[in-house]
Amino acid sequence: MSRIAGRFQALAEEGRAALVAYVVAGDPHPDVTVALLHDLVDAGADILELGIPFSDPMAEGPVIQLAHERALAHDTSLGDALQMVREFRRDDPDTPVLFMGYANPVERMGYAAFADAAYAAGVDALLTVDLPPEEVAGINEELRRVGMDNIFLVAPTTPAERVGRIVAEASGFIYCVSLKGVTGAGHLDTEDVARRVEAIRARSGLPVAVGFGIKDARSAGEIAAVADGVVVGSAVVDAAAGALRDGGDHAAARAAAKALLADIRGGIDAAARAGVAS
Repeated sequence: MSRIAGRFQALAEEGRAALVAYVVAGDPHPDVTVALLHDLVDAGADILELGIPFSDPMAEGPVIQLAHERALAHDTSLGDALQMVREFRRDDPDTPVLFMGYANPVERMGYAAFADAAYAAGVDALLTVDLPPEEVAGINEELRRVGMDNIFLVAPTTPAERVGRIVAEASGFIYCVSLKGVTGAGHLDTEDVARRVEAIRARSGLPVAVGFGIKDARSAGEIAAVADGVVVGSAVVDAAAGALRDGGDHAAARAAAKALLADIRGGIDAAARAGVAS
């Protein structure tokens, strides 16, 4: 059983939703990323999602686009992200880590070389935003060879018949995009999200995690009540960036991100307690 499958199974047995925390490798500085990952686990993250810096992050809103720019200003590469995971694994062999990024860096490295390097570093899964299910045979073959999961997005605009194609190729969990738009957008409609989560569950036995637009404990708790996992990215990235904008140092940025995530963890766990009580 993969780390991701094991984590979701353990949380399901506890009646809790997973908290998936996203940051960009190299933001706010490459020297900070590993410590920040540990901070997020300490704050309650169950799974870590590490963004691979890219010059055209088309799925991202302004907050995460700026994080990619900051990381690229420090020349943070896919190779650097792999080294960060290797360092993280020295002290944390258990928390699942997935890479989220775009096809170009992986294709440049080569699917087999990437799978070997990612597995050796301790990466558990890959989410490639711009690689559709019709084109994943090559990367899926290599990921499966080393026991890594391939995570796919299901958007509000994804036709029902295409959802079946996606879930047939996916493993680990399904990432349900909560709303139209880019990361960091607002206007969550929990009832609509609940309907789409159930539609995905009808086609797949994989856990369903929901992301985009989840900013605080309240919104996280609402989504946790209808999904297996909650993905938080822009809010965490902006908390760290905000501390720097206010004149703080990297320690302050880490502390701000950790505090926000701990509050979100509290919202998720409160939703679980409310569900048991009802």
